[in-house]
Amino acid sequence: MPHQTRDSDEDGSPVGGVHIKYLFHCPRQLWLYSHGYRPEQRSDLVAFGEVVDETTFTRRRDVDLGEAKIDWVTTGAVVHETKSSRAPDPAHAAQVRHYCLLLERRGVAVRAGVVHYPLVRRTTDVTWDAEARAQAEEAESRARAVVAAAEAPARLPRAKCRGCSYLDYCWGD
Repeated sequence: MPHQTRDSDEDGSPVGGVHIKYLFHCPRQLWLYSHGYRPEQRSDLVAFGEVVDETTFTRRRDVDLGEAKIDWVTTGAVVHETKSSRAPDPAHAAQVRHYCLLLERRGVAVRAGVVHYPLVRRTTDVTWDAEARAQAEEAESRARAVVAAAEAPARLPRAKCRGCSYLDYCWGD
């Protein structure tokens, strides 16, 4: 029997992959995003990531879960995510674990995940087991707490904000 828990918060708002990615990158970014501030459309880095996604692994098909869009899932229920960065980041594996959790809640017997870094032709395996499930559930709980907070979390030190599409909001005059 699949592990069953909820995949949306008390008000019915789903927690998607972007929420988890932002949680690990910057909780303030997650809070701003979830409260409607969306400067990503003007970001060159976001546009570059979309081009990498659209031009890599073109034979695969996205899996749209509503609250999250998985890059693709292969036979045997292995979740695949493509990233435009050149180096692994804890946020990438956390996002894949979240996708595994969402699929499992829908009755899919997920086996594992893989993060692809096509710019450097590298992959990173993401284990899916009881410990990974607990990590995914804990990250989801943390994301809900950030979103539900009355005020945005403190900003990170400016040096960590390089390239962030939220930089002007957090550090503008």
